[in-house]
Amino acid sequence: MKVLLVKDVYKLGRAGDVKKVADGYGRNYLIPQGLAVLATPAALKQAENIRGKAAALRTQANQEMSGVAEHLANLVLTFPAKAGETGKLYGSITPVMIAEEIKNKAGVDVSRRQMDTEPIRTLGEHKLHIRLTMDLVPEVTVIVHREGENPLQQGAAAPAAAAAAVEEAAVAAEAAEAVEAVEVAE
Repeated sequence: MKVLLVKDVYKLGRAGDVKKVADGYGRNYLIPQGLAVLATPAALKQAENIRGKAAALRTQANQEMSGVAEHLANLVLTFPAKAGETGKLYGSITPVMIAEEIKNKAGVDVSRRQMDTEPIRTLGEHKLHIRLTMDLVPEVTVIVHREGENPLQQGAAAPAAAAAAVEEAAVAAEAAEAVEAVEVAE
């Protein structure tokens, strides 16, 4: 099915573009939500008009949100969490928790759907992108540290230290097996 996009659609295209989409996606989502119309000859004549209006709206939205984007790009969020020796969390830091922390620190309402991230399940520093508009996607730094520890002290060294601890345990296990094998052979 060919549709003419009336509004910008994330991961599909910009307003005024003609796209070929699955029938169900067009019929059940794009058209009822007012994001697209069927690509008929009459609708195609309006494509340039739609592109012009959308470009004007896009630049206006980008100007309004540019200050917010700069503020979010400098934002560092820290989350204390319980974690095992390997750096794996008991639980996770979800996009909802991150959105609440952004609202508390920056005063900006961000939906969890605007974030391109899965729940965070490891200690360390993580970067995530927040889609304010199709063109403005600031990067926020999230630091997850153990409860009771200083987040600056741990930083990016946590995953490396966890990997070293796992490697040391594996070497120790191999050494123990070698000692057992020697004792059995005697």
